[in-house]
Amino acid sequence: MSKSIDQLVDSLPTGGLTVRALGLLDYIAPGQWQNVTGFDNTIQLVTGESDPGMVSQIRNRALQLYGDTSQGYQRAISIYQSVETADAALGAAAMAHRIGEKISFLSFLDKITPPQERSQAINLAMKLVAESVGFCYTNGFPGDGIGEFMAAVGSYEKENLIRLSAIITFDGLLPLGPDFAAKLMTHVSQLNVSDIEDSKFFQAAKAILPGGGSAGAALSYVTGAIGSMESYVGNFAGQHGITLDGILGGLKGFVDFSDDKLDYAAAFLAMSTNYVEHTGTQSVARSLIERAVGEI
Repeated sequence: MSKSIDQLVDSLPTGGLTVRALGLLDYIAPGQWQNVTGFDNTIQLVTGESDPGMVSQIRNRALQLYGDTSQGYQRAISIYQSVETADAALGAAAMAHRIGEKISFLSFLDKITPPQERSQAINLAMKLVAESVGFCYTNGFPGDGIGEFMAAVGSYEKENLIRLSAIITFDGLLPLGPDFAAKLMTHVSQLNVSDIEDSKFFQAAKAILPGGGSAGAALSYVTGAIGSMESYVGNFAGQHGITLDGILGGLKGFVDFSDDKLDYAAAFLAMSTNYVEHTGTQSVARSLIERAVGEI
């Protein structure tokens, strides 16, 4: 990859829309996530170590681990970055759909963009798959280790928990409504190979997704993985107190939309934030640092 993990962490923003959107979810996981930027700052937070010599040793070992392509850390970062590439494309398509609805002479835009509910459901499915694959790569499991992911996801915390909360909230509840889990399963059950081939996420990440670049194999993995997650995803919002009313007030502080245009807000967030990559980078950095400390 063009940047090392310390460069990626050092370049994370300290503010902006991504950080504000994630901050809205603090009530879901109080105090679990801090927007720590800077690799040395992250080392000190994770380890409690302030001695410059020890911090330097940890940094060097973490960089060695990240640079070793036989490990999964670079692949995990690529997965998180690919999600954001697909998200921006989805947001642009959703905006075009809205413009086509509102402006008659641009109505052709509404006709050439795909049905929004289906697109949103597929996007949610791909983000959940990306989360499972990214987790597996970060923690040394095969990318198709859905069993390992499901065994661990109930104990998610910190960056992992806030990222999953954001996926459920911004890519599930907000664009699809309270019955987002049922809509997700309905649309996933109707997926075909062409849906996978058309997915911007698949196009960007197919080389490192389970299935070795085959759309047919990826389809099988996506449907199986989402089926395994059905109960967990369906119960997540209720267990964590996530409701539309609980999130809309905060969003309206920086996104102008009416309550019957929630998909507009979702499209705006898709185009304007990169919360998966942001927190994914933080998760990979934490994992590297914890391993480096254990090996020193």
